[in-house]
Amino acid sequence: MLDLPESTMVNGDMIRWGRAGSGPALVAIHGTPFSSQVWRRIIPLLTDRWTVHYFDLVGYGLSEKRDGQDVSLGVQNRVLAALLEEWGLQRPHVLAHDFGGATALRGYFLNGLRYASLTIFDAVALAPWGSPFVQHVRQHEAAFSGMPAYMHEAMLRAYLQTAAHQPLSEEALDVYAAPWRGPVGQPAFYRQIAQMDQRFTDEVEHVYRPLDCPVTVLWGEEDEWIPLAKGEELAGRISDRALVCVPGSGHLVQEDRPEAIVAAMLRQIP
Repeated sequence: MLDLPESTMVNGDMIRWGRAGSGPALVAIHGTPFSSQVWRRIIPLLTDRWTVHYFDLVGYGLSEKRDGQDVSLGVQNRVLAALLEEWGLQRPHVLAHDFGGATALRGYFLNGLRYASLTIFDAVALAPWGSPFVQHVRQHEAAFSGMPAYMHEAMLRAYLQTAAHQPLSEEALDVYAAPWRGPVGQPAFYRQIAQMDQRFTDEVEHVYRPLDCPVTVLWGEEDEWIPLAKGEELAGRISDRALVCVPGSGHLVQEDRPEAIVAAMLRQIP
């Protein structure tokens, strides 16, 4: 497990984060419904080459969760910008997945953030997105938040499994489910789903262009959440490199094929 011993207040929300390694700065940004623990098998392989900064998005993992909280994509890029300022990072390398990809792109195009490189995979970036389950939760958030714990547990585990192509281990399921359990975690899980809104990618999709840094786009070939064709389109919009297809992987490449992520990062080294 990764340690997140540090905390920072950003716009009234407590953000938990950690840092490990030495060398050029690398910022790892997780997606939904996960936490920085998606990097627990990857960061230890990168710390002899980078100083890796990792954090839990607002409303996720160990970061603060509370009623009425804005945990949408509309705030996550502002949190990223504030953390980069606190860490004194002007042009870090960035590794981003899912909502983390949207956060990195919104930070670049809306907040003027700049990166030494961007490695982005299975990102929420192009319309349309949002499954029928997401749409249903958005209409009935209170009912889901208040369901019995055993029902929530079963739904949560089933939902997490759909992100991976291979069966998730009990360890992985427990790591990813833990922040979403209990009287604080259960409503927080449905809160973040209810606030999934395509308008936050619509705001930037029309201005996508190749970034002023090397961009590598990877995609799980078996991704059932966001199809491979979206990855190909995204690579064509923001990079001068072809998409890297990851065979045998679903949306959660960190579990299905973590070595593909490590290999992509090692290729960033001059």
